[in-house]
Amino acid sequence: MAKIKVKQLRSGIKRPQNQKRTLEALGLKRIGQVVEHDATPSVLGMINKVKHLVSTEEA
Repeated sequence: MAKIKVKQLRSGIKRPQNQKRTLEALGLKRIGQVVEHDATPSVLGMINKVKHLVSTEEA
């Protein structure tokens, strides 16, 4: 399975609760933090939901 790196670029403050929970589910807590996940459809869907707050690249 392919790996994907997700980096938080913008804050979750003043965002809807579902976006805050999505960032938390991805394991992101602060700006600049990078986490690595398998590129499963569920993870890609979560990334798509907060694509304006994060950047991605293949690992």
